[in-house]
Amino acid sequence: MQDKRAAPRWRLKQSEQRALLILGDLIAGYLALLVALYLWAAGDAWLQFSLEFLKTRPDTWFYFLPILWIILLVDTYDVNKAGNMQLTMRGVGVATIAAIFLYLIVYFAMPPLTLPRRGVAFFIIFVVIFTLIWRYVYVRLFQAASRSRRALIIGAGKAGSTLVNVIADKNPPPFNLIGLIDDDPEKLGSTIRDYEVLGDHTQLFDIIDQRGITDLILAISGPINHGMFQNLLMAQEQGLEISTMQEVYESLLGRVPINLLDSEWVIRSFVSHTPNGGFYRLFKRLMDLAISLIGLVFLVGLFPIIAVIILIDSGKPVIYSQERLGRGGVPYRIYKFRTMKTAKDMEIEALVTAANDPRVTRAGKFLRKVHLDELPQVINVLMGDMSWVGPRSERSELVEIFQKVVPFYRARMLVKPGVTGWAQINQPYAETVEETAIKLEYDLYYIEHANILMDITILLRTFGAVLGFKGR
Repeated sequence: MQDKRAAPRWRLKQSEQRALLILGDLIAGYLALLVALYLWAAGDAWLQFSLEFLKTRPDTWFYFLPILWIILLVDTYDVNKAGNMQLTMRGVGVATIAAIFLYLIVYFAMPPLTLPRRGVAFFIIFVVIFTLIWRYVYVRLFQAASRSRRALIIGAGKAGSTLVNVIADKNPPPFNLIGLIDDDPEKLGSTIRDYEVLGDHTQLFDIIDQRGITDLILAISGPINHGMFQNLLMAQEQGLEISTMQEVYESLLGRVPINLLDSEWVIRSFVSHTPNGGFYRLFKRLMDLAISLIGLVFLVGLFPIIAVIILIDSGKPVIYSQERLGRGGVPYRIYKFRTMKTAKDMEIEALVTAANDPRVTRAGKFLRKVHLDELPQVINVLMGDMSWVGPRSERSELVEIFQKVVPFYRARMLVKPGVTGWAQINQPYAETVEETAIKLEYDLYYIEHANILMDITILLRTFGAVLGFKGR
């Protein structure tokens, strides 16, 4: 039988796709810089666009504007979201607002006539245009690559069903899911979200040839029978891409599937790979101290203003402290600006903070929107109880509850809690046990994959969330 597979000749990993996005944005940035310099020079009656103009008019920092643009776009480098033009336009819009905001700060802070208004304005206009053109090309390439991938899930049980739901909810879809196979005869012919169980392992190669399958996703949580195992090996030898359900789940969602994992996985993934020592821990602490010194300046400068606003709005106290559990379950006291009407409200704040919570004061709503209520935690980071990046700290009462109903909840205490974190930027609030479980999946993904670059990305995305007033 003729092989109808249309396997792509090359395939980029997520890290490579992200690198391609950054490279394209960087090229767009320097093209915008070139156009901005040309138009800026066109208004110069003496030098025009010349080598002498490039040497004398723009300051050195002007040539680094494309790098700053890349930093502002950090929230758009989620590969799964980058394939969606609507989300991309939203991300570029936020970056544009941030660029204008920073420009205005510098403009009013610097002496008159020291900032090239025309040059910066031209750069912002054209970098947005060129970036959107490049991202449109990328989305079209992404969609073409997605259409060329035709996947078959091996296993139609809990793991396979979970993955089907994840893929079905993605827009745009990461690839074409053709169906599933399973050796359980009772599952044959059934459907999961309109995807059919097409056969068992004896029909694998017929399905591969007839449906043009390029990818196999292994979603069997129990033992694999010998026939299935042999066929999977043969399929891999023939060039099909084979991945596990966990790999695809993490790749698509940025979190781990806690309800489909066993205790051995936690031991294997966390105890042996938890970023608790070596260069990473040292660099992370130095980064925490450096950012905290900057944060301390803001705390000292803003404290009188925020304190007066809180006192006028709802009285004392200004600062509220509460016992939380840190790394290893060691208790410490966290400091925050009070944003609720009473100390009792703040005491139960960790239990649930709903949208439009009536307990939140008028001043508190603003402080939460821009995350200024978290600013006193600079003290916690300086003392070493917290890091700037890590899982959210919780009260001991909540930990006792959650570790009974949420698998592996205690594992999040393998690292220091953070002011911000992977879970906070992906799902800022949890009001139910189910949402708490999802946040834990993000936390465990962070613990498993943490590195300096990821920490920096989280901090930059948090900055974007502050500019976007995404707090509650």
